[in-house]
Amino acid sequence: MHRAPFLGISLVVAWLAQGLAPVVADDGPAVAPEQLRAFLAETVTFQARFSQVLLEADSARAQVSEGSFYLHRPQRFRWDYMTPAPQLVVADGEHLWLYDPDLEQVTVRRLDDGLSSTPAMLLSGDGALEDSFRLGAAYREDGLDWVELAPLSEAADFAAVRVGFEAGRLASMELMDALGQTTVIRFSDVKLNPPLDAALFSFSPPDGVDVIRDEGF
Repeated sequence: MHRAPFLGISLVVAWLAQGLAPVVADDGPAVAPEQLRAFLAETVTFQARFSQVLLEADSARAQVSEGSFYLHRPQRFRWDYMTPAPQLVVADGEHLWLYDPDLEQVTVRRLDDGLSSTPAMLLSGDGALEDSFRLGAAYREDGLDWVELAPLSEAADFAAVRVGFEAGRLASMELMDALGQTTVIRFSDVKLNPPLDAALFSFSPPDGVDVIRDEGF
């Protein structure tokens, strides 16, 4: 069975494919860079529902996933996929865990400088935005304020990411990886700085699962 890849290390979030939705530029000031900086400066915790659409480069088929997202800055986040199949991505401040219950498999790697310029660390990192990303165009489109970013690292395995805000709140992330896959994430039921249980950002592999330790662990 073909499974949608984890958001995890290289995704968390590419451009919205031109064929997915019409592009409508709205008049108005480009304020998304300031909104992104404010999010990074003022947000400690974040909780939302998410829907994720993955478009493969060689296929018009879309894979749709839904679940919950939790963030505790710095370097702690949790992507809890509910549909179409349970999957879990947890960053605990030191390690990144990817768990597939159906495959009974866990992959773990260190959270290190190699992940600093990934979209997964964009929201949770504690460094300056410009240390890892180059800011590009900023504009208003389809009712959202957007800012485009590109990784500074030549070793990054994604090409670009853009972040969208609605009324100052994080609403969307869209990215394209180095393989040409496009991922679109929409956030809903957003809660800013809610109290979150620390257990959300802790993970221990269940008994009996295969644990794959990535290079450098």
